[in-house]
Order: sequence, then C-alpha cells, then structure tokens
Amino acid sequence: MKVINNLKESFIAALSFLKINKLRTFLTLFGITIGIFAIISVFTVIDSLERTIRDSLSSLGSDIIYVEKWPWTTPPGSDYEWWKYLKRPVPDYEEYEFLKRNISLARAVAFSVSTRKTVSFRSTSVKSTRISGYTKDYEKIRKINLLRGRYFSSVESQTGKNVAVIGYEIAEELFPGISAVNKEIKIGGNKVTIIGVLKKEGKTAGIGGGRSMDEVVLIPLHFGKRFININSENVSPKIVIRKKEETSLLEMKAEVRRFLRAKRRLRPKEEDNFALNQSTMITNSLDQLFGVINLAGWLIGGFSILVGGFGIANIMFVSVKERTNIIGIQKALGAKNYFILSQFLFESVVLSIIGGTIGLLLIFIGSIYARYATDLMISMSLGNILTGFFISSLIGIISGFAPARSAARLNPVDAINSSF
Repeated sequence: MKVINNLKESFIAALSFLKINKLRTFLTLFGITIGIFAIISVFTVIDSLERTIRDSLSSLGSDIIYVEKWPWTTPPGSDYEWWKYLKRPVPDYEEYEFLKRNISLARAVAFSVSTRKTVSFRSTSVKSTRISGYTKDYEKIRKINLLRGRYFSSVESQTGKNVAVIGYEIAEELFPGISAVNKEIKIGGNKVTIIGVLKKEGKTAGIGGGRSMDEVVLIPLHFGKRFININSENVSPKIVIRKKEETSLLEMKAEVRRFLRAKRRLRPKEEDNFALNQSTMITNSLDQLFGVINLAGWLIGGFSILVGGFGIANIMFVSVKERTNIIGIQKALGAKNYFILSQFLFESVVLSIIGGTIGLLLIFIGSIYARYATDLMISMSLGNILTGFFISSLIGIISGFAPARSAARLNPVDAINSSF
C-alpha cells in the first residue's frame, strides 16, 4: 500500500512540474506529436486504402472465374509476357455456349462485352458512358441490386429486346428529380426503354467485373449485337463462370481449362492461349504490396518518433539538472530511489502520451476533412489508435529511463549542495 501511495505522489509531482514548465512541456509535446502524427497517419492512409481496395475487389467474387485473353497478374518472379498474350484469340460467344452446355460444376455461365457510347434523353446527354451487354445468367453471378424497376426477363434477353437497366449516377444526370423507369433514351442513336435503375454502389476496383455499376448501362447481349461487334477485342469480351456451392474453385477451374483447351484444339504440350482469372490473383499481390508499404511506413514514421524520443530525453535531462536540489531534499527526507525514478519516468510517459493523443486527434480531424473533401474513405481503426498509445508509452519509458535513473542515483548531500 505504501508503494502505491508513493507512486501516486510521484505521479502528482510529475504533473505539477509539467504545469510549472509550460514552455518546456509544449516543446516536448510538439516533438512527440509530430512523430505520432507522422507514423499513425501513414498507417491510417495505408489501412484505409487497403480496406477500400479489398472491399472493391469483393465484388469480383471469390467463387468466380473470368475467361479472358489477358491475365490480371503473373506468378511471382515471372515476367508479364505481353507479346505472347497479344497473339491470343478473345473468348467468343460460341465458346460461351460450348462451356455452358458442357461444364457440370458451374452454377451459372454468362458472356459479357463492354463499350463506350453517348447516352441521351431529350437535350441531356452523358458522353462516353460504359455500355455493358450481358446474357441473362449474369444476375446469378453478380447480384443486381435494383433501386426501382426490374432486370431483363429471359424472353427480353433471348430476343434482344431494346431495354436497359441504368446505374444510379446515370439516372441522376439524365432524370434529376424524376423516375427513369419506362423513359426512352438513346444509346448511340438506338432507342432503348429503361426498365430498371440500380441502387447506388459507390466506387469500386476497376478490374474485371469489379467496376462500379453506378455509371453503367446494362443491356441484353443480343440487343447489343445490333451496334456492338461482340467478337472484337475492343469490347473486352469475357466468359464469367460461377461455381456450385458444393464445388471447389480449383475443381471448376480445371474443368473449364480442360473443355476450353478441347474447344480450341490445343495439343497436350501447347500452352493455354487464354487466361482464367480469379480474385485471389489480385488479393495475393496486394498482400505483398501492402507488406512492403507498411514496412516503408514504419521506416518513415520511425525516424520521426526517434527525433521526438531524443527531444524528450534531452528535456528530461535538463529537468533533472534543474531539480537536483529538490531531489537531494526529497532523498534526505527519506524518499526511496524508486520514488525519484518513478517521478521522472511518469513525467516522461505522461508527456509522451499527451503528445501522442494530440497527434491522434489531428489525424482524426484530418480523416474527417479527407472524407468530405475527397472520395477517399479514410478512418482510424482501433488498432491504429492502440498502436499510437503503445508507441507513445514506449517512447516515454525509453526516453525517460536514463534521466530518471540518473536522478534516482544522486547522492543526497551532493544534490543539496549543487547549484544550477
């Protein structure tokens, strides 16, 4: 109990000296504030960016394979052999029908193309709008979240009916304040009736099927054939395949590869002339990328923290020198070494934690501003907050230990007779 009371008195004494030396306290706080702000802001931005990208990539689906001409990534340590990929044929509609008939492990198979056209309603137009043509089963692969209206029917898809489902942002631009459903728009001069409007999705990753649906116009593939060359590489044709729940992605991927090689008449020793892309290809690359970025963040922030730590140590040594007489009197009155040591150690840790708290508060304010001023969703995670407090405490202990130890080891007679 006596030890606890002594530690409590040490803490109170440390706070009182901090109040007395306001300028010194401010300068010390400033150093550690800058250090914590530097390192935690780097982590916050990196974590927010990683979270946004991973959330965006979730729309690609972990149970989906994309049959395309170009691979999204290459295995680690290998080159991206673009000159080989350039010679590959693009997936075509005939291959889509072949795979749909033969694959037994797929829940759904769809074919898609995408191009850019001007979309207009009366005198209002949206240039370079993404027009995506899909077969009916695409709704079984990616969930179509409708704000109002409906998706294509099987009959509309098969007959190539001139209907469309438009993204939220397109609806807002062409039909501000009114319903877009049943309105007639023009896509590159072709009349189209709107049957549905998608819910607002927000920005997502621009790879494969993971692009945001807010600025897209969805049309039946057979209608798109009227003004889109679906076999042209310029419209990014792809076959999208979703596995059955009881099937592993690896098994379905092997089946797709086997049938596609047979369809393209590839000999056993010939390389695949197609890419089977999946979301894990990107997430695995992201793990490596953000690992390197996090290491760089520690290095950048570490230098700032080091400077702040030296600042605390220097000021604490000055503080010990100034209070040598007081330390001598305290020891003459019976104060133990741990009381003196804890007094200065508490002062160092409190300074560091307060500085770290101010740094975290500045990051919090900055993240709020960033959310309103930009499209980035930057927010501090609990892990980053705890990391900030942990680093602050650790720096306080490390920086304050040497000055506190030198104060605790002073001879009381020499300390009382010393002059500053």
